[in-house]
Amino acid sequence: MDQIIIGKFIAEERKRKGYTQKQLSEKLGISDKTISKWECGNGFPEVSLLLPLCGELDITVNELLSGERVSEEDYRRKAEENMVNLVKEAQESKKKIILSAMVAMLVIVAATPLFVVSGALVMENWLRILLIVLGTAVIIMGIAIACVLDRDAGAYECPECHGRFVPEMKDYIMGPHTVRKRKLTCPRCGARKYCRKVLTK
Repeated sequence: MDQIIIGKFIAEERKRKGYTQKQLSEKLGISDKTISKWECGNGFPEVSLLLPLCGELDITVNELLSGERVSEEDYRRKAEENMVNLVKEAQESKKKIILSAMVAMLVIVAATPLFVVSGALVMENWLRILLIVLGTAVIIMGIAIACVLDRDAGAYECPECHGRFVPEMKDYIMGPHTVRKRKLTCPRCGARKYCRKVLTK
């Protein structure tokens, strides 16, 4: 899905209906900044907003995902393309999560010998400190790469409003978490809850 094309389509259809961003946002119960974000291609409507948005703009979800009006002849083909794109997005997110876990494991494997050698062998203090610093640097860099990959894979779903969002890196790192959930503040409803990791945005 091309968010920029979809954003332009949302803007065109909103204007065609004669709505301002503020009017459309009030009808959907969200902020006008969210509408602006969509129209600039910097975000995509949460799953819970797809049907209400399409209803207000008199378009189908298939047309929204396509970023254009779809004729009856093309409807099935576009629906299939959109379905394939959603499956592809989920697969790419899964690959990023697996890659993130692999990076974390490789970091542990790479850093452990440095710590073991620095503690087990007789050596100058400066060399021991260097090995410890190198091991620590490898761990920090590896964790940073794993965090970036994991954060960008899919999104988090708010249990209150069911909106999906990608958290800021600071919120991602600072949020307490389990394997599948992370405590985050939803940008849509403001609730701070344990949000579930999902593979599609």
